[in-house]
Amino acid sequence: FKKMDKITPATLLELAAQSLVSNEDAAICALEELPRDLFVPLFVAAFMGGRKKILKAMVRIWPFRCLHIGALSVREPHYEIWKAMIDGLQTLPAQNSPIWGPKLRILDLRQDADCRTTCSEIRTTLPFCFQSCVFSQHSILKRQEAQQGGRHIRTLTSNSEPRAPREPMELLLDLSLDGSLQTRQFLSFLRRKIEQSFGSLHLCCRDLQIDKMSDYKSILKFLDLVCIDHLGIDQACLSEVTSLLDQMIHLDSLSLSKIPFKSCKGKNFRNFLNNIRRMDNLQELSLSFFCLTNQLHKLLRVLPPQLDALYLSFCGLSSRDFIVLSQSSQASNLRLLNLSNNQISWEVSESFQILLEKLSGTLRHLEINSCLMTDSTLSVVIPALSRCSHLRVLSFASNPISMPTLTNLLQHLTGLMELKHVIYPIPVHCYEQWQFNGSLDQQKLVEVQAELKAMLEAVNRNDMHWATCPE
Repeated sequence: FKKMDKITPATLLELAAQSLVSNEDAAICALEELPRDLFVPLFVAAFMGGRKKILKAMVRIWPFRCLHIGALSVREPHYEIWKAMIDGLQTLPAQNSPIWGPKLRILDLRQDADCRTTCSEIRTTLPFCFQSCVFSQHSILKRQEAQQGGRHIRTLTSNSEPRAPREPMELLLDLSLDGSLQTRQFLSFLRRKIEQSFGSLHLCCRDLQIDKMSDYKSILKFLDLVCIDHLGIDQACLSEVTSLLDQMIHLDSLSLSKIPFKSCKGKNFRNFLNNIRRMDNLQELSLSFFCLTNQLHKLLRVLPPQLDALYLSFCGLSSRDFIVLSQSSQASNLRLLNLSNNQISWEVSESFQILLEKLSGTLRHLEINSCLMTDSTLSVVIPALSRCSHLRVLSFASNPISMPTLTNLLQHLTGLMELKHVIYPIPVHCYEQWQFNGSLDQQKLVEVQAELKAMLEAVNRNDMHWATCPE
């Protein structure tokens, strides 16, 4: 018998929800009488089906305090789905709403596989949602605290009835400013919605990615930058970056790429270091096309000791920088290290070996692609690599390595039981001229792959996958 793939069948409730949302008008009419417990399955069906009218109507009368996309997959174009849901937000009491009235205070449009559609309502005190903003003065939590303090003062100073305030709301959203027309249109819509709320709607952006910062200076003014914990910037002067970092003190992850060489000096670089020094929560730092030649010691000095991941590709690291890196206590607990596109020559091989020995108990992911590593350099570090007992991913593509050195490395690495993925360079003998387009001998490459596969099978390491980068 042919084996069938296991597919979890839809429940009767899910089938009923899918049937109902297929008729948008009927579904919207049914919302007024819909039992509270059926809102979540109906929302899931509407979201997965891209039913924008139903989603807008559901957000308008959502009977729970929070609504999260969670693990649901966002259909393209996702901006249209987001617009519909944001448009359903009410910052004033709704007319003719169901008996329980709209309770929605937090709309979370971020994808998170570990987040449910709504939080448990067992909690009666703030924060009632586990994802609510805790840093901004405009957050529900901070405003509630301020209102309680203000209410106490009013009872002492006045007997008049205060005017009912607008209910504060939060919109949680990750933004990628990629320069596209759709993004610009969505940002204009978002800005109007926030302005129309007269301060009652707080936009909490946790993850902000910016492509070419000079195009978005006006947009950044309506973001509450203190909320951001993940920031990525591509193409910006370092002075522009530091002006943003001045307002961000809770960053967990910072990624900077294509920062002009001339701006990575003097006062700009000192201000950047001062910003990094204040980031006690920083766990991941990625710098690419960011000149650090003979300056790495200054950066390492201000990094927090709990730094988890360090990306330094295309940073022009010198021999001195490698020595400093091997001696730094701030880099002694890394789980991920990327030094790709920095030359690792024979001169720095000893320093690199010392660094790997220090990281042998923590390192899980190592990338050293396009580092011009030769057989002699790699042979020096093989013993240290073989002691990185928790290594799971190793990538050292595009280095001029010979077949004997490659097989020697494989023999040393098969004892690392957690190592599952290795991206290796095509040996130099497979090229007529190393890494010249069109000079690769495909037959020789096939023979290399077959030999490595046979070696893995011989030591029962079929779970370790060795692969080359696509040409």
